Amino acid sequence: MESTGAAAGFSALAQETRLSLMRLLATRGASGMAAGELASHLGQPPSTLSFHLSALEQAGLVQSTRQGRHVIYAVRFAGLRALFSFLTETCCSGRPELCGDLARLLPEDPTEDDHMTASFSVLFLCTHNSARSLMAQAILEQVGRGEFKAYSAGSEPAAQPMPEVLDKLRAFGHDVSHLHCKSWNEFAGPDAPRMDFVITLCDTLRGQDCPDVGDRLVTASWPLPDPAKFTGSPTERATVINELYGMIRRRLEIFINLPCTSLDRMALKKRLDEIGDHTRAPV
Repeated sequence: MESTGAAAGFSALAQETRLSLMRLLATRGASGMAAGELASHLGQPPSTLSFHLSALEQAGLVQSTRQGRHVIYAVRFAGLRALFSFLTETCCSGRPELCGDLARLLPEDPTEDDHMTASFSVLFLCTHNSARSLMAQAILEQVGRGEFKAYSAGSEPAAQPMPEVLDKLRAFGHDVSHLHCKSWNEFAGPDAPRMDFVITLCDTLRGQDCPDVGDRLVTASWPLPDPAKFTGSPTERATVINELYGMIRRRLEIFINLPCTSLDRMALKKRLDEIGDHTRAPV
């Protein structure tokens, strides 16, 4: 690091709110915090906090990454390490033990690009979380190109996934080892993952209801028939599951190509509803 860069770094830190910001962000490590969460913790107006975050980012001490609908800030440890190294690299007349090699107190060689990637979290809901929502989770995990994190749950979770569904997913190369039926309640607590999209797959035409997830998220309803209710021969059941897999996959392949970062919330919801409209979508 050159002297000019070091001076800019120390200048950016020479302010009480920015020091508090750095200390708070350091507690979260690479996962960082959303701007709104930072403002709440520090009791600062968002506009003021934005000014300080911008100064720290320009000094190379903080980096921001868009995750879904949120901008996440995290300490740029490489920048902080370089700043500390600038102070101690000439220390100390052949006796580095005097300064304790301060730079080594920071994480070793963090890779700046692999710990925060822009991604959207998507929760698929159906009634039993045994077929449709599990299929959607597995398919999005495969086709999402690392830009989406997929989850699933049910309002009345079954004891276990439908075996035919797991067989079909395995046949198409999906990892099913982590798929299990779970309640929507797992995603309702304060420590639950933040969701950007909630897509309900319940067969509302046949009276199946999905939980009301409120209006803060981008939501959509893609009603699909419940294969657990189909009674037919094994061949007929396999055909139903094949068709269901195809319908979900085609919809998700459209979904992942939406310009999610450039559309506003209402426009995104409209596009999602269109995907789920069987009179318009390529089912």
